[in-house]
Amino acid sequence: MHCVDVAGGKLVRRVVSYGLWFAVAFGVVGCSLFGKKEEPAGVSARPVAPTPVPMPTTVNTSKGAIKLPVPNTPKSWADARQQAANRMVLANPDVVYTGKPPDILLAIPVLTIELHADGGIKNIAVMRYPSQARETVAMAMAAVRRAAPFGDVSRLPKPWKFNETFLFNADKKFKPMTLDQR
Repeated sequence: MHCVDVAGGKLVRRVVSYGLWFAVAFGVVGCSLFGKKEEPAGVSARPVAPTPVPMPTTVNTSKGAIKLPVPNTPKSWADARQQAANRMVLANPDVVYTGKPPDILLAIPVLTIELHADGGIKNIAVMRYPSQARETVAMAMAAVRRAAPFGDVSRLPKPWKFNETFLFNADKKFKPMTLDQR
């Protein structure tokens, strides 16, 4: 902004410049003070989105529909892994064994399961492909998807992911290795 003054243009420019800053500052403060409506105590100006209530998950198996319980909010990654392993067993009764793993396993795929904050699956990556029975990787991924969601992990440290090792026996039934690490 250029103003010309006979007594020295610098002074006029400085006054006009400061005047603009004060006008902007008073305009912002004025809008925030005078444009704000007083509300009764305890009433929020913004509508609050309702918190979604977790619902039980229904999984269809050859034995019929199975209703998985609402997952708990895990307190640690160990709790999250344990809950995920238990949900995999519940959601996949046709392809799971729960006893002691055999001495010789058919396949041992290892998956990394990355979660969203709500416990839903964001990504599944393969950390280890078995040398034989490679179709067990797809079986393990499908088992993880059927068992999801795994509970709200938003309070756990990031990254929100964990590994699971699947122990497949000769009948192509699996057991999450986490269940043997109690």
